[in-house]
This record gives sequence, C-alpha cells and structure tokens, in this order.
Amino acid sequence: MTSTQGSESATGLNAVVGVDGSENSRAALNWALHHVAGHGGGSVRAVMSWTYAPVAAAGYGFGGSLPPAESMEEATKGALDALLETVTAPEGVEVVPVVREGAPSHVVLDEGEGADLIVLGKRGHGGFLGLLIGSVATQVANHASCPVVIVPAHHD
Repeated sequence: MTSTQGSESATGLNAVVGVDGSENSRAALNWALHHVAGHGGGSVRAVMSWTYAPVAAAGYGFGGSLPPAESMEEATKGALDALLETVTAPEGVEVVPVVREGAPSHVVLDEGEGADLIVLGKRGHGGFLGLLIGSVATQVANHASCPVVIVPAHHD
C-alpha cells in the first residue's frame, strides 16, 4: 500500500471517527479504537464539527446575534473532551481530537481523505433528518474515498 492510499504501512491503521456526543458516536469511537488496536495499532482521529444552525443564522438578519466563532469552537472542544473522557484507548492507539467548523458530513469526508477507514454511529443528534438512517452517515458512505463502517449504538 502506498502512502497516498492510507497510512497503514507507515504508522499503523489510520481511522477517522465522526462524533457528536451521542451514544451512537461513542459506540463508533469505541469500535474504532478496538479495531485499530486489533490491527497492530495506529491512530484514531475523533472528529467533531460545529456550524451555525440555519434557523439561528436566519435569525441573525432579524436583530438576533450569533455567538462568536471562538465560543462555538470552545463549546465543541469541551463536548469532544467530555466524550473522550468516557473511552479508553488501547495500547498502541493514539487518539487525535479534531474540532472544525463546517457541516458534519463535509468535515468527516475532508478528514477522511487519506484515511484507511471512516467510522460513524448509525444515528446521531440529527433530529428529524437523522431519522433517515442518519443523514451524515448516508452522505459519508456515498462519497467517501475509503471504506466506511456504520456502528449501531450498543455495539461496544
């Protein structure tokens, strides 16, 4: 395998996990940690994104105010840190927290470029749209350049 197809040969298995703090995303993170450990180790990037909800952004034009990007970033980092405290990385697996602004599917796909594997929970905090098997999981599965694993909530 060449380095452009993934990083398994150079640094072990490289997995990207899209997380949102839900039980499903925690199960996906646990699954990825143990999968990478079972394949000789490597890294797991736990990716959490933030974006202004369309309703909040629309309200901005009507006298409402959006929180500063720094506040959104800090809140997301806090949520990711809280999630990471609930899991234990096996020996030989490095967990790399990643917080980025953007739509979850776009951020996960971008982070997944060059990864060996993308792992997602079956459904997250997607509300009504998430009822359609998880809109993020569907978009990522349809557009990823590497294998995608979708983990059910109680699979850790």
